[in-house]
Amino acid sequence: MYRDHPDRIRALVQEDRVHRDLYVSDELFALEQEFFANTWAYLGHASQIPQAGDYLTQDIAGRPLLMVRQADGGIRVLYNRCAHKGSQLVSDASGNTGKFFRCPYHAWTYKLDGAPLAVPVRSGYEGTNLKNCESGQGLSPVRGMAVYRDFVFVRLSDEGPSFEDYFGEALRAIDNLVDRSPQGRLTLAGGAMRNIIHCNWKMYLENINDTVHPMSTHESATRAADALWEGRAETEPKPMAMEQILPFGAGYEFFDQMGGRVLPHGHSVLGTRFSIHSNYARLDGYEEAMRAAHGEERANEVLTRSPQNSVLFPSLSVKSSPQAIRVIRPLAANRTLVEAYAFRAEGAPELLFERSLSYNRLVFSPMSVVAHDDVHLFESMQKGLRAGGNEWVSLHRDHRPGEAESGAQDVNGTNERLMRNQFHAWADFMTSRMGGGA
Repeated sequence: MYRDHPDRIRALVQEDRVHRDLYVSDELFALEQEFFANTWAYLGHASQIPQAGDYLTQDIAGRPLLMVRQADGGIRVLYNRCAHKGSQLVSDASGNTGKFFRCPYHAWTYKLDGAPLAVPVRSGYEGTNLKNCESGQGLSPVRGMAVYRDFVFVRLSDEGPSFEDYFGEALRAIDNLVDRSPQGRLTLAGGAMRNIIHCNWKMYLENINDTVHPMSTHESATRAADALWEGRAETEPKPMAMEQILPFGAGYEFFDQMGGRVLPHGHSVLGTRFSIHSNYARLDGYEEAMRAAHGEERANEVLTRSPQNSVLFPSLSVKSSPQAIRVIRPLAANRTLVEAYAFRAEGAPELLFERSLSYNRLVFSPMSVVAHDDVHLFESMQKGLRAGGNEWVSLHRDHRPGEAESGAQDVNGTNERLMRNQFHAWADFMTSRMGGGA
C-alpha cells in the first residue's frame, strides 16, 4: 500500500492533522527502518566505553551495531556481524573484548578497528578469492559516524545530510548540557532506566512537546504534592522531590508563556524563556566554579537557560537541567523502548548528580508518581486509534490556515506546531529516497 508510493505517505501528514496509520500500521513501521537509516540517530556516550576494547552494542534501524574504544583512544562504530557467516561477534549489551574480536562460530578474529586478524585453517584459503571479497576485508564500518562532545551519532545510509547540516542549532542543547560541568565533561552514571511501552514511538516523542497534558494527566501527583506542601512559606527550602514535582501543576498560562522554538528536520526546544526546571535551589560553590571555568558571560548563559525538553529528532530528548536524557528505541508499530540516563557533571557538586537520579526516578520510572499516568494513556491511545470512525489525529492548536510553517521559528509553549514539525520531518525523510510516487 505504501512501499514505493511516496505520495500516499505524504498524504498521511496534512497541515493540521495526521492519519492514524502513522501509529498503527505495521507496513509503515517496516518502512521506518529506512527512515531511521536516513537520519542521524543517537547511539551512545563515549563515557560508556572508557577503556581500549570496551564496547557497547545497539540495534538501530534493525541493524546490530558495535561501538568500540580503540587502542589510540578513538571510537569506531562497526556492524556487529562476522564477515564470514554473519554471526554477531558479541551478544552482551556491553563489555570488554580485549585486544581483538573473536567470532564464537568459527573463531575468525578481527582487530579493534575491524581489520581482519586471523582465520582457522588458513591454508584452505590459499589460492581462493577471499582477499578480494568483502568477507576478506574484515568488519564493515559505519561510515556515517559523528562524535559531538562525547555524544555518538550514526547515519547508516550513505546518502543524506551531513551531521552539522542535519542538527544545526539543535546541537546547542548538548552544549548547554555539557557546559554545566566546570570541566566541560560528562560521565554517564547510575545505569539505564528502561521501560517498554506498548505504543508507537512517535506517540511518545510528540508527548515530549505536549505542555497541555500535565494539568489533567498528572493531576493526582501534583494534588498530592500540593497537599503535603500546603501552608509552607514560599521562602522555605523544598525537599528535592517537592522541588521537582510541584511545577508540573503550574497551569496552562505558565506552560504557554515558557515558549518554544521549532527547528528544521524535526528538532525543537521547549522552554526557551523558562521551564519547570528554572527555579531549582542553588548549590554552594557551583556558580563560582562555573564562572571560573567558563567566564561570567558563558556561565550565566548556561545557568539561566534550562529548557524543559530539547528534541534531537528522531531519537534523543535532552534535559540540560536536571542533566538527563531519554533515548527512544522503536521496537514495533505498537512497542517502544525508552531509556533514561543521568549524567555526572565533572567538577560539579555531587548534589547535582543526585538531582538527576532523583528526577529520573520520580518522572521516568514506570513505577513513579508521574510516568505511570503517561504509560497508561499511551497504551490507551494506541488501542483507541484502532476504533472505527474518525481516522485522523488532531494537531490544530495554534495552526493558522495559509500561514507558513517552515524553517526555524519561536512559538508559544502550548503550540502544536512543535509536534507538526516532527511529523513533517518524518514525511520528508520517509520519502526522500523514493521515486515520484503514484
